[in-house]
Amino acid sequence: MKKIILLFAGLGLLASCKNTSENQETEENNLIVSTKTGKVEGFLNEDNSVRKYFGIPFAQPPVGDLRWKAPQDTKSWNDTLKTTEFKNKPVQANVFGDMKSRSNGMSEDCLYLNVWTPKEAAEQKLPVLVYFYGGGFVAGDASEPRYDGETMAKKGIVVVTVNYRLNIFGFMAHPELSKEASYNASGNYGLLDQQKSLEWVQDNIAAFGGDPNKVTIAGESAGSISVSAQMASPLSKDLIHGAIGESGAAIHPTLAPVALEEAEKTGLDFAEKVGAKSLADLRAMSTDSIFMLYQNSGRFGFPAVIDNYFLPKPLPEIFEAKEQAQVPLLLGWNSAEIPGMAFMQGLENTPENFTKKVKEIYPEDYKEVLDLYPNNTEEEVNYSATKLASDRFIVYSTWKWFDLHRKNSDAPVYRYLYSKIRPQLNDQSKQPGLAGGTQEKDKSTPEAPKAIGAPHAAEIEYFMGNLDRIEDYAWTDEDYKVSETIQEYLANFVKTGNPNDENLPEWTKAEANDETPPVMILDTESKAESAEDDKRFLFLDKQYSK
Repeated sequence: MKKIILLFAGLGLLASCKNTSENQETEENNLIVSTKTGKVEGFLNEDNSVRKYFGIPFAQPPVGDLRWKAPQDTKSWNDTLKTTEFKNKPVQANVFGDMKSRSNGMSEDCLYLNVWTPKEAAEQKLPVLVYFYGGGFVAGDASEPRYDGETMAKKGIVVVTVNYRLNIFGFMAHPELSKEASYNASGNYGLLDQQKSLEWVQDNIAAFGGDPNKVTIAGESAGSISVSAQMASPLSKDLIHGAIGESGAAIHPTLAPVALEEAEKTGLDFAEKVGAKSLADLRAMSTDSIFMLYQNSGRFGFPAVIDNYFLPKPLPEIFEAKEQAQVPLLLGWNSAEIPGMAFMQGLENTPENFTKKVKEIYPEDYKEVLDLYPNNTEEEVNYSATKLASDRFIVYSTWKWFDLHRKNSDAPVYRYLYSKIRPQLNDQSKQPGLAGGTQEKDKSTPEAPKAIGAPHAAEIEYFMGNLDRIEDYAWTDEDYKVSETIQEYLANFVKTGNPNDENLPEWTKAEANDETPPVMILDTESKAESAEDDKRFLFLDKQYSK
């Protein structure tokens, strides 16, 4: 019996030593951080240079009576919260089959954010980068490997990625929802989630070594659209100090917000079609039930709203009145955002077919379009169809954002054109996906056209320094060189509001009165050029302003 007692005592001593060792390591590495609502404990990356915190709540779970309400302050907790795993991603369908998530579940309970910070940053005031994912406001997840913040954190930046509500849960407006809200409007919940995360950053990021007075927001596609909206919102504009947009702005024809009355009617029509007679009926439905009804309705999300709360006016009016955040802006788009077949609609790339499609879409102005988009040979048609399809899809709106800010702000504006063509896939049985990554091919999959530029979303892993986390492509030294150059530009911008330093090709800012404003071509050899083809955007500007 005495031996047994001694054995247990010895085991207890070992356990005590182990716990003491772990506690000492936790304290020495500054892994426990005190936020306004409780302590969180993170963990170190493999080389012990970055502290990581996954799944920190920044608002109450938007479930039950909080479904379709603006995000509420998170409640405090007593025990130290372990933050070693990503939390739930927002409810969504597999719309873009190439999106890859590291979350361990999917739920309406999804309002969590992730932080990467240099190990020694506890007492410092480092610049902060807050990144919003893309996915058309119907899909996406802050845990995706391409958004990982570790590499940028190694450059002396605190990085935050944020979950926000999507599709029917994030954007549906309804008259009853507007009536119950203190601000007499509804919808925009996903955008309000983002705004809430910026409040959390203001309140808490100093504890992670970040400077709440040096916060740059960034995003791609719907994330970029979000950045433009946050710049325009009176609720957010004082919370940010710089902005980065990658392909997209909340400006017609790209997911522009609609009038509240129109959005409420859309929500009411949806409710009636699914047999919900009241808001109470909708809230009583399970997550699965209401999402299935949404899926079966064939809707691709719900529009953002001009609600006189988050957004008082359309973005062009806000920028023209100089009411947006007066902060440095770096933005641009990719050289082949969407294939030319989106414009040609099954027709071969011949000059005759291109002319036919242009006349169909621009019957009164087709001659001007044909002048702006060269079409004398099949090769020219291939490029021009790609440019016109891309312009109509997302490039024009991004250009308009660029043009509005450079003309209505004294803050510097920098524009890029990302042109690096991705290398071959490692697995030739797959094909590139619509939102990055890859998808399986089958017998019915049409042969992908030869790449003539960088497609939509191709830049994300280059920008965030995550090529090694994306195993689909056969990355080369050239790809890593391009990625490193872009990371340096972005890190400089986040730190100073200027992407330049003496080791990089000069990136000239755009002046308000420049008729050929400069554009930085981001490619194997990056260089700034005067834009010679902005006339096509001026033409589209007249078309979309009619």
